[in-house]
Amino acid sequence: MAAFIDPLRAQFEAFKSLDRDHPIEMLNLVKFREHAEYPAEHELAGAGLTGAQAYGKYGAETAPIIARLGAKILWRGRFETMLIGPGKENWDEMFIARYPTAHHFLEMVTDPAYRLAVIHRQAAVETSRLIRCAPATQGTAFG
Repeated sequence: MAAFIDPLRAQFEAFKSLDRDHPIEMLNLVKFREHAEYPAEHELAGAGLTGAQAYGKYGAETAPIIARLGAKILWRGRFETMLIGPGKENWDEMFIARYPTAHHFLEMVTDPAYRLAVIHRQAAVETSRLIRCAPATQGTAFG
């Protein structure tokens, strides 16, 4: 499984080029490293944390930011099996976060406290997928 931890510049520019004035939902699929990999100079380097523990620190430190922005977790699930898709992909954390607007998401990722907390995510994650979605009408049929 290829490692995707942070967005590439072109991906981030594509995100920013979309309409920012409506709610967005971000599908998060996260695979943890067995052992967190902090930069050598970080105080937690060599602390022996697992990827899941480091991601827990990321969650705890970003929770107040998310609450302040009015964002929330709409759905969280536990991976069981891949029915359609690459058999080698499996996820340790899966959730959908809703932000009032894309402006709020951008405010989050540029917040100084978030920028300090994201080091835990980077240490924790082996690979991930972060997919921006526009909310759509719910219904009872596919398509």
